[in-house]
Amino acid sequence: MAFILEYRGVFRTDSRSGPIIRHARLPRVFVACALVLSATAAPPAAATSDFLSDITEQGSAGWGIVTRFEQSPYRGDGVRIDLMPLYLYEGEHLYLHTYRAGLKLDFESGKRAAVFLSHRFESFPVERVPASLAGMSTRVPGTDFGLSYEQRFDWGHGFVEVLHDVSNNSGGTEGRLGAAIEWWRGRLMFAPYFMLSARDARLNGYYYGVSASEAAAGRPAYRPGAGVNASVGVNARYDLSDTWHFFAGMSATLWASGVRRSPIVEDRVQLAAYGGLAYEFTPTPVKGARDGVPLTFKVLHGRSSPCNLLPIMELRCRSISTDDRTSVDSFEVGRPFIESPHGWPVMIAWYAGLLRHEERGLQPDFWQLNGYLKAFYWGFPWSGRVRTRIGFGGGLSYAQRVPFVEARDQALRNRNTSKLLQYVDPTIDVSVGDLFGSKELRETYFGLGVSHRSGIFGMAQIFDNV
Repeated sequence: MAFILEYRGVFRTDSRSGPIIRHARLPRVFVACALVLSATAAPPAAATSDFLSDITEQGSAGWGIVTRFEQSPYRGDGVRIDLMPLYLYEGEHLYLHTYRAGLKLDFESGKRAAVFLSHRFESFPVERVPASLAGMSTRVPGTDFGLSYEQRFDWGHGFVEVLHDVSNNSGGTEGRLGAAIEWWRGRLMFAPYFMLSARDARLNGYYYGVSASEAAAGRPAYRPGAGVNASVGVNARYDLSDTWHFFAGMSATLWASGVRRSPIVEDRVQLAAYGGLAYEFTPTPVKGARDGVPLTFKVLHGRSSPCNLLPIMELRCRSISTDDRTSVDSFEVGRPFIESPHGWPVMIAWYAGLLRHEERGLQPDFWQLNGYLKAFYWGFPWSGRVRTRIGFGGGLSYAQRVPFVEARDQALRNRNTSKLLQYVDPTIDVSVGDLFGSKELRETYFGLGVSHRSGIFGMAQIFDNV
């Protein structure tokens, strides 16, 4: 459970005095964060190997859900089904696509470069481990740091990517080279593609090798070495309306011979498919935008709670009395892009921020990066006198370490932990200005909330089945 304080001001560029925040004097670090995070009007994110690119238009965001079906590469593991929540945001230089987030830079003639962090979906199964993997050390999903370059043509686009594991799992590197042809017929987009993937020995060895200590009858020690995979597939999108988008795709991958000869791998072409539905939020003019960019600055302090999320949201459990006494502090910057559509008491905004975990000596303190979309509602009978908002945010969270409380609770459930998780941010707050009769503080809010990392109840492989 956490206490929150949120202020909304207007960021304005003045040709004589430079960037300022109207109606408040803020430290320079606040202004620096605003400069980095305030951009929102841009082309879609790079259409490289990211299958979630180009779903929403420039300056837009979206929520939705997608299901992936994939033949497991591991012998006896069958078909994997992966349910993923969708968080899509497109900015001028910043983008978020559920499992990938990064910065991009457009050049002339359809050229684009990007730097990003991306989730790697490969891993051993968490439950129902097949006999081929019994007794082996668990291989878990990783987080890759990547660089990409894309060139668009009249017929489609070509791309090259380099990814390197930064989660201290495999330590491996992968290079990708691909191209796609795009065809449009009315509301339908059809894009067949091919891709070559060169993987080094460390990456293949971590996921598909067998160490000497893991060798057993019928499973000799094995090193797959480096190799090149080849993939072909097709992505499709159908615009049901200006805001609803259905998208789907399928692919076939031939793994390098060194991987296919591994005693724990099925020697076959790997098939995969996905389908999803996304709702796109089209930005609306924000009040006060003629004078500048409205930004929100939020600070939070919270303590760990023994309660689950739903009882806290229902105010049935308010305890912060725990033996570990761990706490968090965070600072976030946000920007609304939909405000009071059709006069409704609703606002949707994006937030990005840093959170500090204070672990009280249980393990070293560490940082956590959050990015999410959040919806607010304030249409209560008394909101004309004291504006009261309820909010619910959802997005992604990446922590330098797994928090002590998470690791302890997951160990009790005999489940994996993950640095990358879904982030949930429910809040209730009131206008400080309305409480004290101050117009200057009308857009300052104080309230209660929850900073919660969740593995979507063990259903989504992107969150390592937490």
